[in-house]
Amino acid sequence: MHNPNRRTFIVQTIGLCAALAATRSALAALPLVDENDATAMTLGYRARASSVDAAKFPKYQSGQRCANCRFYKSESADAGTCPMFAGKAVAAEGWCNVYAKGA
Repeated sequence: MHNPNRRTFIVQTIGLCAALAATRSALAALPLVDENDATAMTLGYRARASSVDAAKFPKYQSGQRCANCRFYKSESADAGTCPMFAGKAVAAEGWCNVYAKGA
């Protein structure tokens, strides 16, 4: 005797797992923020925190970088996502004027 509800559940679960795997791959393929992007320029984003002009951005302190910011969500060792730059990835070694020390 077979149970059609169980079969449906298994097929749907497999489909869900495939969809989640595809979504994760899509996130990994986000383009990096270009420093010349309008939002990046407004926020003073630099792909390397060491290149931040401290005279222009007095809030910057040595050691601050995207990887230790509260808004940064790591996707890999080199880059992650930030809500300030929707649809794009930021460099882990980057910095912007919205930096807030993570907990």
